[in-house]
Amino acid sequence: MKRIFSLLMAAAMVTTISCSRHIPSNGNIAIIPQPSKVEVCEGSFNLSPETAVVLHFEDEQLPLATNFLNGVAEKLFGQTLAVVNAEGAAQENVINVHQNPSLPAEGYVLEVTPTAINVTAANAQGVFYAFQSLHQMVAPEALTEKHVGSVGIQAAKIEDAPHFPHRGVLFDVCRHFFTVDEVKTVIDMLAMHKMNVLHWHITEDQGWRIEIKKYPKLTEIGSVRADTQVAGTHRVHGEQYEGKPYGPFFYTQDEIRDVVKYAADRFITVIPEIDMPGHMVAALSSYPHLGCVGEGYKVRELWGISEEVMCIGKESTFEFVEGVLAEVLELFPSEYIHIGGDECPRKAWKECPACQARMKKERLKTEAQLQTYFNHRVEAFLQKHGRKMIGWDEILEGGVSPTTTIMSWRGTKGGIAAAKAGNQVIMTPTTHCYLDYPQGADTTQEPAFGERRPEKPHYLPLTKVYSIDPYDQLTEEEQKFIIGMQGNLWTEHVTTFDHAMYMFLPRTSAIAEASWSHNNKDFERYTTNLNNLVKFYEAYGYNYAKSYWREGK
Repeated sequence: MKRIFSLLMAAAMVTTISCSRHIPSNGNIAIIPQPSKVEVCEGSFNLSPETAVVLHFEDEQLPLATNFLNGVAEKLFGQTLAVVNAEGAAQENVINVHQNPSLPAEGYVLEVTPTAINVTAANAQGVFYAFQSLHQMVAPEALTEKHVGSVGIQAAKIEDAPHFPHRGVLFDVCRHFFTVDEVKTVIDMLAMHKMNVLHWHITEDQGWRIEIKKYPKLTEIGSVRADTQVAGTHRVHGEQYEGKPYGPFFYTQDEIRDVVKYAADRFITVIPEIDMPGHMVAALSSYPHLGCVGEGYKVRELWGISEEVMCIGKESTFEFVEGVLAEVLELFPSEYIHIGGDECPRKAWKECPACQARMKKERLKTEAQLQTYFNHRVEAFLQKHGRKMIGWDEILEGGVSPTTTIMSWRGTKGGIAAAKAGNQVIMTPTTHCYLDYPQGADTTQEPAFGERRPEKPHYLPLTKVYSIDPYDQLTEEEQKFIIGMQGNLWTEHVTTFDHAMYMFLPRTSAIAEASWSHNNKDFERYTTNLNNLVKFYEAYGYNYAKSYWREGK
């Protein structure tokens, strides 16, 4: 929701230490996303192996924050810092962790003085984000040295909280599969940017990637395709194929639980997407009775959209959907479940006796309304189990319930319409947030992209990503329905993890700042700070695109 930070922060700040002498901030506090308020002070704190973390309140999740900080300490010093309770603790060379419940849920105050570092937050998540900022205040070069003796951290006072509650990325692991360790690396990267959502796209026409015990054929059959369209080829030029099977690739339920816990330990929620009733060819290939024709399906080898979709006229379709979702809900504790709903051709429904009979029985006039009927039944199932539904903006076409959250990808038009109707909205338009689009204009320097044509350049530079305004064309009252934004990485043309990180970075940092620091954006300052952040990418082995530095946009 829209946050009024000036009032919240003024009322909530309880720390009393102030800068003895203000020093103009000239970029030497280089944190992305930009904090709400930064005061640079005189002097520095000497972080060393002897520094202790002193906890002044109890929270069962505090070890998640201190574990992160100690991960940084171990990289710096080859050892962790002592974590102690306040009683009897030293007063100097310490990192004090205090609680102020009146602070925003994800907000924090971070004060660095020559003698101590003081962190104040409402909860452990705020402490975690304070430590992420402290992490970026360490000289990145120190992370690549072997066990330094100490690290100087610039004295400063930072007051901070995010603007939007939903700040995330989508990672498509269906078109091309990525290992558990690779997904965890993406989660670490998101945590570095104070992002809190991984939208995990785990079912598709080209591959079903989640084990469902009730329906074992989904992974026995649906996780394998006989061949694969070569990345970078497109129907405009003629498809090419690799000439070999792809798979079986999927995550076991134990691996899913492992990833979800790994993310939760970094205060990141994993929202699964089970795309339906379109983009379901892998499921139809596994259980052909789910389709209108009932036979002849095979896991899709081409990219693009298939006219083969689930049959809404059959009750067995809903039995299947609820059976799958029942296991998904056990694996993912997220408040939201994404049901897709995009790019669903309705030709099969027009020709299907069962679908037409369903329309007649339910007094539906159009196939769009038939899809809405499907969506309502799925949403009712989710609500019965205490969850909320997200769908792509196509689901607006037949009408949606007021409780559905809309993810606007075909530009912002759908999101604007949904916000005006009172639905919650996550903005992720192709115009600003599709991270599978190349980053630079120079095609010789960019990885292949399927729809890229010399006569029609199609790329998304850093400047464009940063410029997103999710409130555009909305009144102040309507703006409260925008709950966040995210970047989307689809992987038809992304075959390796190194390539995936190249597409994520540095544009994920622009989305992070746009969603955390919406009222406090400055592209010149951001790019100055980015010069420091990419050194952290290098220290952690994250590949990233150089197009901004090469092309200046």
